[in-house]
Amino acid sequence: MTARELPRCAAQGTAPPGRILRVGGTALHVLREGAGPVCVLSGGLGLSWFDWDPVIPLVTPYRTVVRFDRPGYGFSAPPVAVPTAAAEADRIRRVLDALGLHGPCTVAGHAVAGFHAEAFARLYPERTAGLLLVDASAEEAPEPPTASGLRTAAARALAAALTAAAVPYVLGPTSRRLAWSATTLAGCDPASAPLVRRTYRTGRVLRATLLENARYPDMAAEIHELRTRRPLPAVPVTVLAAYDGSGSRRALHWLRRQLCLADELGARFKIVTPSGHLIMIDRPQAVASALLDPGIPLGRART
Repeated sequence: MTARELPRCAAQGTAPPGRILRVGGTALHVLREGAGPVCVLSGGLGLSWFDWDPVIPLVTPYRTVVRFDRPGYGFSAPPVAVPTAAAEADRIRRVLDALGLHGPCTVAGHAVAGFHAEAFARLYPERTAGLLLVDASAEEAPEPPTASGLRTAAARALAAALTAAAVPYVLGPTSRRLAWSATTLAGCDPASAPLVRRTYRTGRVLRATLLENARYPDMAAEIHELRTRRPLPAVPVTVLAAYDGSGSRRALHWLRRQLCLADELGARFKIVTPSGHLIMIDRPQAVASALLDPGIPLGRART
């Protein structure tokens, strides 16, 4: 296992902070900041380390915060293996080990990374101090996945074809900007334009995003199966649900799904409003508060 220091971000945002760690044979971009009890922040589909930036100054005076880019995202090497919830849980463990952080930590997962965070808590209970799910993916009764190999092959082939046609270089930053306009209340991306171009003009992010999206049914089924045989440790569990305040059928349906997830996990349930899906950008204080005040342990009364 090796590590190499990276320069601090330049004003133009072209060089990342943190280190490159070789974890499980893959070069990962990892940041460790702050001091105190450890928490890990893992972003959703297509997100990079800097999407947690609004939360960081609110938490690092009181916590050691670890964030990293999964393979293909940010400044990490491209993905090689097929993504699974168990493999991503193991990646979190390996990152912590590489940093010399062997004690319990609070793990936070946004969107699909909620699967990874929950898998970590179930597979490594002795390493878990708390679980925070930030507008996380929720599938109450996922269908058994079919044609997994075909879906994976199709995602890889599509990523290769689009990359060969220079689509990420031409449209990568624009696609991110459109996605952020749809998932934040402000409708804008707070990250610096040079950093977004440097990160999203590569085929790595496209490939990683398509692979994770293709394997979503498999990870949902994997988590459903884990829940039947690997109980959560008796630690605080919180579900943060984004609500834009619109009263639309779609928004209320999402809240119901999030409430079902909280009930399934015996978690404290909090609605964050007004907020889009990217709660860490729209309402960073809500995420920080949940990390700093995790609340009651699993299985007791929740608010």
